Formats: sequence, structure tokens, C-alpha cells
Amino acid sequence: MMRFKADAPLCVGSGQCVLTEPAVFGQDDDGTMLLLTDHPDDETAAETRYAVTLCPSRALSLLRE
Repeated sequence: MMRFKADAPLCVGSGQCVLTEPAVFGQDDDGTMLLLTDHPDDETAAETRYAVTLCPSRALSLLRE
């Protein structure tokens, strides 16, 4: 099983994660990324993995459990 981790202090607010998978990522009023779930379902897992690669500040990571 995989789990996603977000390090909000590293976030620069580019919004690439939100644009890639809005069911998993959101943004607060300051533009900082919010992780809506750390265990996405099978339907959103591939796009969530892709969002990790797009993050310019490397604030997102994928962990294997």
C-alpha cells in the first residue's frame, strides 16, 4: 500500500498538484497545498503519483507501507 506525505512548509504554492488531482490536493487561502487524503483510491492514485513528480519544491512524497 502507498501513502502520500505533504510537507506544507516547503510548498511554494504553484498549484500543480491541485491542477493534476483536485480530489486529493487543495489549497488554503495563502495558496499553500492541502492534502485532502493521504491514501487516494485506485481511481486517483496514478494522477496523485504524477503530481508528486510535478511539485517544484518537492513538498510531496510517496511512501510505501
